[in-house]
Amino acid sequence: MSKVKQFIDIGANLTDAMYQGVYNGTKKHEPDLENVLKRSWEAGLKRIIITGGNLQESKRALEISKRNDNLFSTVGCHPTRCLEFEENEASPHDYLKNLEKLALENKSKVVAIGECGLDYDRTQFCPKEIQIKYFEMQLKLTETLKLPLFLHCRNAATDLYNILSKHDNLKGVVHSFDGTLEEAMKFIDLGYFIGLNGCSLKTKENLETVAQLPADCLLVETDCPWCEIRPSHAGYKYISKENHFQSVKKEKWSADFMVKNRNEPANIRQVFEVLAAIRNEDPNSLSEIIYNNTLKLFF
Repeated sequence: MSKVKQFIDIGANLTDAMYQGVYNGTKKHEPDLENVLKRSWEAGLKRIIITGGNLQESKRALEISKRNDNLFSTVGCHPTRCLEFEENEASPHDYLKNLEKLALENKSKVVAIGECGLDYDRTQFCPKEIQIKYFEMQLKLTETLKLPLFLHCRNAATDLYNILSKHDNLKGVVHSFDGTLEEAMKFIDLGYFIGLNGCSLKTKENLETVAQLPADCLLVETDCPWCEIRPSHAGYKYISKENHFQSVKKEKWSADFMVKNRNEPANIRQVFEVLAAIRNEDPNSLSEIIYNNTLKLFF
């Protein structure tokens, strides 16, 4: 595979403690985000969008994005964390206004509202009705700020579609998509893009779905440090030796290598390679289409 020159990772959780060397509350090595970013630029990434999962994380994502002209961020509250709207001393309206203020004061860096949406696989963290209430409240931000949505959807495609279909002036991406072809096409028909990563390429059924999606609605991401393409995944066999980066266990950390089982933006090359293979498309041509899709939505 020849080097694909232009990548944009639309979803990187670079605020995660793993990039500070902390795993499950235990420090294993020194902070290495700068090493991760160095590998990203060397792998061909041109821009990275850092995901904000709540108010505090959105602030942190923004701080990181200000270190580099090629880093950007989102502002929003993840569905499993929407109880935060009601847990602080201020009102839900104040929480929303703080998200809005963060985006308004940093227009050159904040490119989307999110990560927001619905997650019915983890309602133990936040009940469905609370998720829906504060997802709909966050939709007001994208209407006010004229920013696209960075959407989360797990086992909730019907409700997410029904809510979005009430708003004909919104745009965005359903990120980390792992649903059916029918679900994807319904979102596409509303004008939304589909974001793909390792979690989108796990099963034979996933690959069959992704292979049939129109190229002009595709975006790619890593969702790092999660959603790597693992040996057990259906898409793994399409990754060439060239795109298998050397990694070491966290206990044997080295600044020069990836950490085993910790995903990072440079692995966007693997996502592209699998997509090109299962769709029988030239990776350079496909990357150009997806790159332009990304510019169209976020930039």
